[in-house]
Amino acid sequence: MPGERLILRDMSEVGRFPGGAPPTRVELTIQQAGERKQEEGGCRRWFRKMCPCCCKRQNSTSYDVTDRVELVKPPTPILQPTKPKPENGETKEMEGNLSVCWMDLLSSKTGQNRLEHHTDLYHGDELIIRRGQTFQIEIELNRPFSADSDKLHLDLKTGPLPMVSKGTHVIIPLVDHLEDERWEAKIVQQNGNKIKLSVNSPANAVIGLYGVTVATTSQKDEVAATYKSSKNIVMLFNPWCEEDTVFLDDEEERKEYVLNDIGRIYYGTENQIGARTWNFGQFHEGILDACLFILEKSDMPPSGQADPVNVVRVISALINAQDDFGVLVGNWSGNYSDGVSPTAWSSSVEILKKYHSSNGTPVSYGQCWVFSGVTTTVLRCLGIPARSVTNFQSAHDTDVSLTTDVYLDENLEPIDYLNRDSVWNFHVWNECWMARADLPAGHGGWQAVDSTPQETSQGTFRCGPASVNAIRSGQVYLKHDTPFVFAEVNSDKIYWQRNLDGTFSQIYSEKKAVGHCISTKAVGSDERADITHLYKHPEGSEEERIAVELASRYGSKPDVYSAPNAEDVTVEVKVEGEGPRMGADAKLSILVKNLSSQPRRATLHSQVAVMYYTGVLKGTIKKDELPWVLPYQQYRNQLVDQAALLLTLSGKVSETQQVLANQTSFRLRTPDLVIMPLGEAVVGKEMAAKISFTNPLPRTLKGVVFRVEGLGLQRGHEVVVGDVGAHATVTLTEHFIPTQPGPRKLVASLDSLSKNVSYINVHIGGALPDVICM
Repeated sequence: MPGERLILRDMSEVGRFPGGAPPTRVELTIQQAGERKQEEGGCRRWFRKMCPCCCKRQNSTSYDVTDRVELVKPPTPILQPTKPKPENGETKEMEGNLSVCWMDLLSSKTGQNRLEHHTDLYHGDELIIRRGQTFQIEIELNRPFSADSDKLHLDLKTGPLPMVSKGTHVIIPLVDHLEDERWEAKIVQQNGNKIKLSVNSPANAVIGLYGVTVATTSQKDEVAATYKSSKNIVMLFNPWCEEDTVFLDDEEERKEYVLNDIGRIYYGTENQIGARTWNFGQFHEGILDACLFILEKSDMPPSGQADPVNVVRVISALINAQDDFGVLVGNWSGNYSDGVSPTAWSSSVEILKKYHSSNGTPVSYGQCWVFSGVTTTVLRCLGIPARSVTNFQSAHDTDVSLTTDVYLDENLEPIDYLNRDSVWNFHVWNECWMARADLPAGHGGWQAVDSTPQETSQGTFRCGPASVNAIRSGQVYLKHDTPFVFAEVNSDKIYWQRNLDGTFSQIYSEKKAVGHCISTKAVGSDERADITHLYKHPEGSEEERIAVELASRYGSKPDVYSAPNAEDVTVEVKVEGEGPRMGADAKLSILVKNLSSQPRRATLHSQVAVMYYTGVLKGTIKKDELPWVLPYQQYRNQLVDQAALLLTLSGKVSETQQVLANQTSFRLRTPDLVIMPLGEAVVGKEMAAKISFTNPLPRTLKGVVFRVEGLGLQRGHEVVVGDVGAHATVTLTEHFIPTQPGPRKLVASLDSLSKNVSYINVHIGGALPDVICM
């Protein structure tokens, strides 16, 4: 087709050239000279009267649209006798009933509608628009439209049972002047039988898929003639519209949180923050259909799709498959043999397309960063500004106490079966931007939403949206699920010791244990933005303490805060530089400080255990006293995903009986994949990129597999490498042809089937030079 070349055109040229020649209109003469006129039956006369476009007299001319250009000599026009003009004050009545011959929703990707609505990046030929903004359509009638005697309106319907009262059946009348905040249409251009309508939608319209019908009547008609469009309208939220609940008043932020289809998700520990590139791909072919399918699959009535709070809450539930056959199955067991390892994903596209194509069969497997990446894709695709957010030292409160509780026995050893609360090395959730009319003023803006199945909310595994402002101030009584998110970022870690009679006493409170280095990708760059200050006041400040104590009053242990014990000795664990590396001995520095003017003597014990990044312990590796070194030989066969470890320190100060307690998580750093572009990046021209990896271990990695993908560069695929020897380097060269201009990134990850060894390697600087058009 002529317009397909524009897929590779530089975006600066959008709208400059048409997508192809306009349809050729060919004049045909059906009746031949001397041919006998066939008598017309009564049924045919009635059908022609009701639908002149479909059933015309044989001696009339027809105008067909064709993609072939043929030269046809026009017949000599037959002069018709001139009819007398109407007398003064007499209105000439239009002959025949009014009906629609053809409708064009003007849905071209390069057309005015898609460009003005910022939907030109979506694939598909439906009319994709945003609510609260005008759009245009063209209609061809069987005769010129007369405002005096003809009537016309549009019918838009969405959902299985459209109802006017629910906003799912919309009747759009013709008006002389368009007004904001209502469904209306106005004729802005009329040329013969053709009219162009400008249609306005309110900023609170239901989002989703609409069928479009035009209804016409003449002055004396009793029954309206209808014409249904072969294409649909997809209505999205509109962050560019001030009246829309999701309005975001910053163009650079709109580009980042709505239009950017590539991002970064952070992981690791607070001292060793890693970053992985993630292809959100919200404009990729088939993704919009998949997102609409998710909404359709939910139990939410279509009328609820006008409110982004409802939509976000439903998306939070349906991205996980814990209880409603959602998109992703969570798996933290370490066994992914019947699916895809969570560490292998680097894109939402394959996950959503697989879920949609299988008619809603959950995809295996996901963990928090995968749930978050897919959630970002769906929300941005629907028009809700969204971003992935990582919280380091993220608490998981299981009993709504708003504290993270650690239970110790009489000898200060952890009581494993009671320690159900945990602190994850990191946890990734989402934020979405919207006003909150359902909350007191001041609680709009960023809202926390979490699709990872952790705890149920109103009987379903979902979380949010919770106002980040409410979380910061400790107002945990505001919906939705604010207590759980507050505990993740600002709960105190309370240590309890078992007494001889079986009761427990609070022996220590660690006030700065959770909620560190809360991170998201910066606007307009690949830098990390620290947004901890959005979730909590400075640690130890009066405002922060007030928020914590206020929140605790609404928890299951409202009396947990009592007079503090003497605390003049502190213990701290430091990770030097980038921290221990995989394949070498792990060394940490333990610093004990005496803040009093008197000498202090302390006994300190340490224990290190292998830990899933969620804070769940696999098993103890080593118990020891200072100094602290963990040899490679002791952990080489014990590690699980993320290579995370937990060091627990406990002890007492002899003079004051002060209890010392500290838990520090760290990970063993794995090497990055190195991506080097080869050749010039030009649309339509083959280029290559070299990907290299060096095994840091003194042992062979078994079953090494690369996964490579690049939006606008190549489809995601696997490359099986096989075994990689100790300290060996493997190099892979990828050949591909760029299909889209602008900055593009090639994303690669590596997995190994070696027991207890798993790498998640995404090269931070894997960007190609700007792809240009020649």
